[in-house]
Amino acid sequence: MYKPTYYSKIYRTFLSLDEMAFQELIHFFEENEKEIRELDFEEYFEVLAAYVTALFEVGAYREHLLMVDVVIETSISNNIVEYKGEDLFRRMLFRKAASLYHTRQFQKAEHVLAELLRMDREDQGAILFLKKCLRTHYPQIRSNAHAVAVFLFLLTAFVIALEVLLIRPFYEMHAKTVEVSRNSIFVIGILCILFGNLYHRLLAEREVRGFLKALRKGKQID
Repeated sequence: MYKPTYYSKIYRTFLSLDEMAFQELIHFFEENEKEIRELDFEEYFEVLAAYVTALFEVGAYREHLLMVDVVIETSISNNIVEYKGEDLFRRMLFRKAASLYHTRQFQKAEHVLAELLRMDREDQGAILFLKKCLRTHYPQIRSNAHAVAVFLFLLTAFVIALEVLLIRPFYEMHAKTVEVSRNSIFVIGILCILFGNLYHRLLAEREVRGFLKALRKGKQID
C-alpha cells in the first residue's frame, strides 16, 4: 500500500517561504535553529543550505564564513556531490572565496580558488577571481602611478594658469610651445594611470598563468 511522504511542520513552513526572500529565510532559520537541527537529515540539509545561501546573497559575509564550512563538511561526509542540479561542493567553495575576498582575507581566498583550479584547471570563474585577488598584491604600483599622474595634472593646471596670465598677454611668441608642453604633460599623466593599471593587471595575469602551467605539469604547489 502506498504511504505518502510526511514532512515535518517546520519543514512545511520553510517550503512556504519564497526562496528569493533571503532576509525572511535568515530570520526563519535563526528563530527556529534548535528545531531545525532536530529535523531528518534531508530536511535539515535543505534548510541549512538555503540559510547559508541567503547569508551570502544579502552580503553577510562574516556570518556566511561561519556557516559555509558546515555545508561543505556535511556534503563531504554524506557524499552529496550534486544538489539541485549543481556541484554543491564547488559552488560553496567559490562562495567561500568570495566571502573571504569581501572580508579582505585575500590570501585565504586565493588558497580556496587554487583548490578549485586543482579540481578543474579550466574553471574560468575561478581563474578570473584568482586574478582579481592577486591584483591586491601590488597596490604600491598602482598608487605610485596615480600619485605621479596627480602631480602631472596639477602641473598642467599650473602651466595653463601661467599660459593665460603671463604667456599669452606678454609672450605670445612662446604660446604654441607652452600649449604643446602642457598638453604633453597632461597626456603623460593619463599614460601613467593606464600603465600603472595595465602593469598591475599583467603581474596578476603572469602569476595565474604560472600557477596553471605548473598544474598542467603536475607540480605540487602550496
